[in-house]
Amino acid sequence: MLRCSLAAAALALPLATLAQSTTENAPGSLLEEVLVTATKSAQAEAIQDVPLTLTAFGAEQLDALFVKDLHSLSFQMPNVALDDIGTIKGTANFTIRGLGINSSIPSIDPTVGVFVDGMYLGIIGGVVFDLFDLEGIEVLRGPQGLLFGRNVTGGAVLVRTRKPSQDFAADFKLSTTDEQDSIAGASISGPLIAERLAARLTAYYNDDQGWFTNLADGEDFGQSKTWLVRPSLSWTPTDGSELLLRYEHGDIAGDGPAGQNRALYARDSFDFQMNYDGYSDVQWDQAIAELNIDVSFGDGVITNILGWRDYTGGSGTDVDATINTAFHSRTWTEQDQLSEELRYAGSFGRVKLTTGLYWFTQDLTYFENRILSGGAVNATMGGEQSHDAYGVFAQTDIALTDAWVLTLGARYSREEKDALIATFVPSTARSVCSFEGQTCTFDFRDSHEWSDTTPKVGLQWRVSDDAQLYTFWTKGFRSGGYNLRSTTTTATPGPTDPEKQDAYELGAKVDWLDGRLRTNLALFHNEIKDMQREVNLSSPGVAVLQIIRNTADATIRGAELEVVAAVTFDFQLTGNVGYTDGEYDRIRYDISGDGIIDGRDYALRIPRLTKLTWGLGLSWETDMSSTPVTTRINFNHRDDAAYTDNNRGWLNAADMLDASVGVSLMDRRLRLSLFGRNLLDEVTEGNDTQLPNTAAFGGVGATFSPLSKGRVLGVEVNYKL
Repeated sequence: MLRCSLAAAALALPLATLAQSTTENAPGSLLEEVLVTATKSAQAEAIQDVPLTLTAFGAEQLDALFVKDLHSLSFQMPNVALDDIGTIKGTANFTIRGLGINSSIPSIDPTVGVFVDGMYLGIIGGVVFDLFDLEGIEVLRGPQGLLFGRNVTGGAVLVRTRKPSQDFAADFKLSTTDEQDSIAGASISGPLIAERLAARLTAYYNDDQGWFTNLADGEDFGQSKTWLVRPSLSWTPTDGSELLLRYEHGDIAGDGPAGQNRALYARDSFDFQMNYDGYSDVQWDQAIAELNIDVSFGDGVITNILGWRDYTGGSGTDVDATINTAFHSRTWTEQDQLSEELRYAGSFGRVKLTTGLYWFTQDLTYFENRILSGGAVNATMGGEQSHDAYGVFAQTDIALTDAWVLTLGARYSREEKDALIATFVPSTARSVCSFEGQTCTFDFRDSHEWSDTTPKVGLQWRVSDDAQLYTFWTKGFRSGGYNLRSTTTTATPGPTDPEKQDAYELGAKVDWLDGRLRTNLALFHNEIKDMQREVNLSSPGVAVLQIIRNTADATIRGAELEVVAAVTFDFQLTGNVGYTDGEYDRIRYDISGDGIIDGRDYALRIPRLTKLTWGLGLSWETDMSSTPVTTRINFNHRDDAAYTDNNRGWLNAADMLDASVGVSLMDRRLRLSLFGRNLLDEVTEGNDTQLPNTAAFGGVGATFSPLSKGRVLGVEVNYKL
């Protein structure tokens, strides 16, 4: 009954889109000033003033988008895909401007770095989990190595949780969907000592009864329960200083991924059958201390961010995605990280300076148990890795005139990794590791150090108060490292060399017609050396062979345009388009898998590079009997993309249609909403891994393709004090 009612409501939604507004119930604020922290300046800056390409989502806009996790924003921006790989729950395979990864191996470093309240998340695991009570999200496109360090060659995602406030405030949210994915969230904030000490408490619970159906038994599939609690304190001992303390604990338990085998079912369906539900069992704790002190020196701010995170994650997966036990796996990941950044930002006449020191350390342990051939093979591999990284950076913005600004900066980074690895041995007589005992007999031991310098030279021309042009050249690098999922004795698990990048960008930001029309354009050209890839190959002995190598040099270029137009205060239009093209310049490893490097390799598409993305929409608010009603719709298209380097695995093209209608009551403090996500019921997947073409794996064309949810219809009640 609930599903029928929600479907009827969704079909009644008029065509209106979710515009980029920071105030959910006021479409006219779409073009108001949005402040961002991407430049790490002494004060947050207006998004139209910074010479960077980024998209920012404020707290109210995230509510309006019904954002549940970072993957919810995956289709909202040009040339951006914030995908969960699906193999191990919460594992980010984010791609920006064609630079992404295709792996769930925790020791592989990302191309898109994720930062929560200034703390870098050290591994790709534990990233795509539920979000609640946020101040904002900033998605920076293009390399950000100068200010953010390594592993941001594609870009960076900055997540900011809400701070405690000196004014009492409370926020309550209840929602459910047609498949009974129910959420209850609450936050309360206020002063403990007037003007000096404030506190905030955030709590969140999600009970997902499962969107999918496992055809093997006809049961609902995809169940999970998530909860988190986040207390925080803000202490202001003086008018010029503030200490922010944030702690978060989270827990997730549920089914494994819904794996489709495309030898058995069409890739445009949600059909699958598995004889093993698998599991997800994840916990994390993190604490972040941020100290800001105003200083007279350059009228600046000294900031220190100390962050700690402890993450443990277990998973079980039916990788063959059949009713056979051709390939079942279990994994266990433990990660503990500690980081500190000390920086200064201030101004000296015509010169703005941002400089700092950075330190990061983490310990990582990984075990993977593979059960193959109906249980005839039951063996475990794994490894341990310790990692230390250091950095020093400085950026100056020099106002040559009132209109021209020259940017000069550089970052020096050094890191060291030590690895102990046990290679998988597919034998009934020997297992080199104990999954239950979490012990290994290591056959590979190594350590390596790398250092790199990331310079940047940029020029900004402030044509007028409403327009700027900017250009820059910068370098970036992605860490070298080791493969903790070593599946063969014929290929060493490392170390791989760092992936390096030269990036060139030209951009324009213009507000027209007295601010009623905004256009932001960027052109980019990236040259990547020693591209670091996980090469996936099917193998009868180990099912899937995964080798990490520096495979190629490549060039990626493209363009993106975002447009926002206020037809009236109540009626807004948005549009975006992104185009990316890439080619291999030099191939160093046989990525086609045919034993030779030739024209076939050079003709392959770069994995996860999507040629075309675009979106359209509008937002409309009207009064019905003096009651504000806001209607929105967002349509976004993404082309297909290769998943594997040999292009035998592909990610579906998708047309995403999202819509909502919200009624505001009680002076906008109460909002009642109907929403729909993926209304066209598009089939998307986290990966498309090729399996052996044998009967046990489903036959010719066998794959493991973990599915994302299709159409979701829901209702939400949100009340703010």
